Amino acid sequence: MADSTKSVGKLIYDRRTELGITQKEVADFVGVSEATVSRWESGHIDNMRRDRIAALSKILRLSPLAIMGIDDTDLSTRLPDMVPIDARTFRVPIVGRVAAGRPIVADEEIVGYEYIDNKYSKDGHEYFGLRIVGKSMEPTIMDGDIVIVRRQKYVENGEIAIVLIDGEEATAKEVKESADGITLIGHNAAVYTPHFYSAQEVKNLPVQIIGRVVQSIRKF
Repeated sequence: MADSTKSVGKLIYDRRTELGITQKEVADFVGVSEATVSRWESGHIDNMRRDRIAALSKILRLSPLAIMGIDDTDLSTRLPDMVPIDARTFRVPIVGRVAAGRPIVADEEIVGYEYIDNKYSKDGHEYFGLRIVGKSMEPTIMDGDIVIVRRQKYVENGEIAIVLIDGEEATAKEVKESADGITLIGHNAAVYTPHFYSAQEVKNLPVQIIGRVVQSIRKF
C-alpha cells in the first residue's frame, strides 16, 4: 500500500476522532457503509467517487484535495488570522482588489477590515474580503461591493469563486467545471460572455480557484 494512501487514511481517521464523529455518522452522511469508512481509514481510498469525496470533505471539514492525497498547503502565503471582536463577530482583512469584469492584478496588501458572523469561525476555514471592480457580475454582485471569500481550492458547479488566472490576475465569476476544462460565467452577459478554459489551459496558465464567495456586502 502506498505511503500516500496510508497518510490520507490516517488523516481521515485523525480528523474524524478529533471532531468526535463516529464511523456510522460519517457513513450515513456520505451514503456508504461503516465498513467502507473503515477501509478508507485503512488507506483504501483508490477510485473514491467525486461526490463521496465532496461529502466526506464537508463532514470532516477538510479540503477535497487533502482527501485525494494532494498537498493543498500552497495557497500562497496565509492571510492574517480572523480576529474575534465579541461572541458574535469576527474581523477579517480586506485584501487588494479583484475584478468582476476585466481582471485586475491581485495583491495581498490589506486595505481595510470587515466584520462577519461568528458562525464562519467554526468551520476551520480562513476568510478574507475583496472589493469588486467591474460590472460583469451584476446584478448579483455590484461594482464596489465587498465579497467575503472562504479560502479554498474547489467550488461546486454554479457557485461564485475568486479565480486566479496566470498566477497574477484574479476575477470573480460563477464556475462550471467539467472533464474538458472550466467555464467562467459572468451574470451580466452584456459585459462578459462565458469564457472557457480547456483542461490544458487550466494546467498551463494556470487557472486556479482560490476561494468561494459566501457573502457580498454593499456600502452606501
